[in-house]
Amino acid sequence: MSAAGTNLALRIVSAAVLAPLALLAAYAGGWLFGAFWGVAAALVLWEWIGLVEGPLWIAAGLFYAAVMVVAPVVLRTDAEFGFAVMVLLFAVVWSTDIFGYFAGRAIGGPKLLPAVSPKKTWAGAVAGAAGAVAVTVLAARWFGLVDLGAIAAVALVLSVVSQSGDLLESWIKRRFGAKDASHLIPGHGGVMDRLDGFWAAALVGAAIGLARGGLGAAARGLLLW
Repeated sequence: MSAAGTNLALRIVSAAVLAPLALLAAYAGGWLFGAFWGVAAALVLWEWIGLVEGPLWIAAGLFYAAVMVVAPVVLRTDAEFGFAVMVLLFAVVWSTDIFGYFAGRAIGGPKLLPAVSPKKTWAGAVAGAAGAVAVTVLAARWFGLVDLGAIAAVALVLSVVSQSGDLLESWIKRRFGAKDASHLIPGHGGVMDRLDGFWAAALVGAAIGLARGGLGAAARGLLLW
């Protein structure tokens, strides 16, 4: 098997293990959900500290890690829509990655931002966003949500944000001469490599939800328009 094929196989196996864990934690909610994202935040901070240099960068890492746990918890706290919003958030981020990865490899074409991430293409970015919208709308219908036009718009925004989070992390790694944040996850690199898009989407999703629904109903604020 080629190196690319081996890497893809590792990515699939890792995702097959981690995705169900994330979904189970989201379904359970409560302290288990908080602990799951608390561990993720701690690992991200550990990777960040090993990657960067300087006090200001360390301070930025504290913010980055805090968002990793606070944003999901704020959304999941909504008793009625907390689980649904997490599934839809996963749908956006995972679909963006999957459709973007395969479309980028199959179609190729102009690079999205070659100075930051040489492999990412415009074709992959567009396909990732389109796939995220389609999958998220289907998931929203499964949960009985009716304002699918608004859900599609939210999915599009969060997909673009997710891709921006991926590019931000790529820029940070290039800034400090690293290929991966760590080697904790086979085929994916580090926890930060796996969650960079989720981090950005959760941050913006929680901000929108809080602005529209308040602290106890952030998921409602994001999903109901």
